[in-house]
Amino acid sequence: MRLGIGEIVVVLVLALLFFGPSKLPQLGNSLGQAIKSFKKGLSSLHDEADAPAEQEANRLPEKADDGARTPAASDSVAAPGNKR
Repeated sequence: MRLGIGEIVVVLVLALLFFGPSKLPQLGNSLGQAIKSFKKGLSSLHDEADAPAEQEANRLPEKADDGARTPAASDSVAAPGNKR
């Protein structure tokens, strides 16, 4: 559903007749604040939804894959005469 120029003009003229020229700036200001508050609420809701995923990622230790190998218990003590 798209509004054309004609429909927008009709709505604006009706708003002007209904609210009067002195109330339109106040109405526009209130509408702008409502939209701003709505967007802020949505972003905070989105941040709250992402928080558990971030906490899970921070809780799990990252595996360091730098090519270094940790010695196992069998590596530290070699039997005499065994060659590797």
